[in-house]
Amino acid sequence: MRIKVNDTVEVITGKNKGKRGKVMSIDRKSGRAVVAGVKQVSKHVKPSQRNPRGGILKIEQPVQLSNIMFVCPLCGKATKLGARFNEEGTKELFCKKCNATVQTVKGEKAKADK
Repeated sequence: MRIKVNDTVEVITGKNKGKRGKVMSIDRKSGRAVVAGVKQVSKHVKPSQRNPRGGILKIEQPVQLSNIMFVCPLCGKATKLGARFNEEGTKELFCKKCNATVQTVKGEKAKADK
């Protein structure tokens, strides 16, 4: 997956379809990501030293990576990301809808340079 922390994503399926939010964390091993404002559940918490008042907390649950799609910051549409090498020989990610460069991947050089 080319989705990273702090990317804006849109949920493409399920109860929260159409909601957008920033990726807070990613667990690549289980293939899930926590997105702000998406898939919130209520957790009942007893009073403790850490949380003296207790009560009901709203927390986000992880969403499958296959159920979210990257949102291009330039065109604002949910899109797939492609990878290509630019003129300098460094790898970059681009939006497949508007063909604009989204970010450059550090440390990746074209094989022709080696």
